[in-house]
Amino acid sequence: MPKLFLRCSLLGKGPSLGVARGLKRRTNDRLELSEKPYICAMYGNHVVRPEDIENWGRKVHEEDPEKLAEFEARIDRGEKIEPHDWMPFEYRRQLIRLIEQHAHSEIIGALPEGTWITRAPNFRRKLALMAKVQDEVGHAQLLYSAAETLGKSREAMINDLLSGKSKYSNIFNYPAKTWADTAIIAWLVDAGAIINQTTNSKGSYGPYVRALERICWEESFHLKYGYDSVVYLATGTPRQRAMLQDALNRWWRPLMHFFGPPDQQSLHTEKLVRWKVKLATNDEMRQQFLDMYVPKIWELGLTVPDPILHKDPETGRWIYADPNWEEFWQVINGNGPCNKERLAVRRFAEENGRWVRDALRPQNAHYVTPLA
Repeated sequence: MPKLFLRCSLLGKGPSLGVARGLKRRTNDRLELSEKPYICAMYGNHVVRPEDIENWGRKVHEEDPEKLAEFEARIDRGEKIEPHDWMPFEYRRQLIRLIEQHAHSEIIGALPEGTWITRAPNFRRKLALMAKVQDEVGHAQLLYSAAETLGKSREAMINDLLSGKSKYSNIFNYPAKTWADTAIIAWLVDAGAIINQTTNSKGSYGPYVRALERICWEESFHLKYGYDSVVYLATGTPRQRAMLQDALNRWWRPLMHFFGPPDQQSLHTEKLVRWKVKLATNDEMRQQFLDMYVPKIWELGLTVPDPILHKDPETGRWIYADPNWEEFWQVINGNGPCNKERLAVRRFAEENGRWVRDALRPQNAHYVTPLA
């Protein structure tokens, strides 16, 4: 029987799991292997290519009305859409954009904290931070596999990231200047991510939902690690406490940007909510974050750098100062403090890891899209 091999490509292009011979058929609960090699991603071998999708590129009004009505009825019934199911191209396109951006954010999001691994204050903190960074990169692996089921290869996603065509979360374009920054990121940035991901884990696309469920389990540990780090600094020396407050001051505005622009400025929210790709709007998730974490910040004796922040007793909604949405759009367009640095690191990893991928790829392998 041909030997199997495992290929790991978390930081570069290509799927994560390969076999030296292709799976052919199942007989009496045994998998027989064909002689044709291929690369197979971790969730299976269902091929989805743009040329195989009959409605690729169609506008919503150009779709088959009967198929569209049945699709939306399935969404309304709470059914999950799987890769082999019919779906309007706009649903597919929006999912690719969203999941791809999420995957890029996990990879790029490991960079601000990763710079502190060699400078952690002690061995215990170093081990915890290394584990967290490793988890984030693993989350990207799950998400790239989920996005691949929609017809876009990982190679294309990585190329679009490196060219600047694909986006990632704005918040990771800010520098982590001190050790306290890693604590704020692990607690409050991951708190925002959990709010977003637990909400969307009840969405309509099966592969993305399953990936989010696993990611949320691990993010909950990151949150505990971050809170422990914040409490340690908040109850430490005056210098430690001042360092923590300074980090909170610098990260507060990016945190307010984290959930995206206000609903009235969002280009995608209405479609995503209608098809249950997102189950809450940007403003709803921002309000939930403030509800859950502003009281905890105050309990630690820290101050939020917003002089008008308060909860309206009549509406139950938080009132906050304009977090400078012009800055948000500037960072999205590549003009943030660390945009160029983040992409330069990714290009370096891509170029210098190519020889490993080439060495592990069989010469006559062909790409197979995962079925999550």
